Amino acid sequence: MTDVSEALKLENQLCFPLYAASREIIRRYHPVLSRIGLTYTQYITMMVLWDKKEATVKELGRRLYLDSGTLTPVLKELEQKGLVKRERSRDDERVLNVCVTGAGMELRTKAAVVPEAVATCINLEPEESVELYRLLYKLLESGAGDGTAAKDN
Repeated sequence: MTDVSEALKLENQLCFPLYAASREIIRRYHPVLSRIGLTYTQYITMMVLWDKKEATVKELGRRLYLDSGTLTPVLKELEQKGLVKRERSRDDERVLNVCVTGAGMELRTKAAVVPEAVATCINLEPEESVELYRLLYKLLESGAGDGTAAKDN
């Protein structure tokens, strides 16, 4: 029974420090993002749209590892703020396209301070950050199933 006891100890679980670290990092984003009026999920959504200008909901979900049930309210809120526009595809009305608006692109300038502001709150050397990034994407890609998860450096 010792093996089962050891296997079920919190400190022996890889998932726990990943979960706790994720929550802590997102908590550190909150004050910086609140100054520009975004939640963390809205911020990562906008980062994709700042880069691509337009994407389908399916593409956004794949890139962000979010299901449509999580993404839909985020997109509705961003649209209410005037940062994105959602519209059905003319070719296939089952497809919902999302594009960044002019106001959304203007917000990009304000958001430029976010990465550095958060980086100053994280106690990792640059090399450690690069290695952690690599390992986390390795984990994500191994769990992506079909291998279509997007990785942008």
